[in-house]
Amino acid sequence: MSNIIWTWVAAFFTLAILSFLYKDNPFYKFAEHVYVGSSAAFMVLYVWVFDAYPKLVIGFTEKVGAQRYLLIIPLILSIFILLRFIKPLSWLSRWAIAFTVGMAAGLGITGLTQGFLVPQVQASILPLFVKGTTGGETILYTFNNWIIVFGTIFTILYFYFSREHKGILGISSKVGITILMITFGASFGYTIMARISLLIGRIYFLLHNWLKLV
Repeated sequence: MSNIIWTWVAAFFTLAILSFLYKDNPFYKFAEHVYVGSSAAFMVLYVWVFDAYPKLVIGFTEKVGAQRYLLIIPLILSIFILLRFIKPLSWLSRWAIAFTVGMAAGLGITGLTQGFLVPQVQASILPLFVKGTTGGETILYTFNNWIIVFGTIFTILYFYFSREHKGILGISSKVGITILMITFGASFGYTIMARISLLIGRIYFLLHNWLKLV
């Protein structure tokens, strides 16, 4: 019985969200508010159960010495963020936010440099002529390497604004913007494909689990 009820609830919210394709309506607003509210509540519960409680509450009881005192720093910063709702003390929240943003930026730059930028540079350093035993494969690999190397160079030249884009630099920048548009188009197509896959899943849910038509 409970499965039937939850199936109808899921079908209602699915149709309510899809009704926005027709026009904005109260059913869509209701489903949107429920979704945002439940997501926020889930995140609060998740952070408390898997992050704040085991690291702060349990940490204070199990850890001793300097390790326990170090937990006072994140506790104070957390309290500072909550002081944002108290107007006379709201300025203290800026210190906590500044520390969080600065720390995230530092870790993000390090992670992106080591995990994304350096591997991308290494992947772009390719031989322009590939030797092989089969002529067809050799030509194909060579052509592929030329596209990667010169495509990367032309794309970087598009963002070179110290000189006016004329002559060879202008032609190179036009090739670079063409490569960028192809890349953006492929990324957008991949995004649309993923969204269509989700839509197919919801339609199958409505026809199979709810209406029992397929």
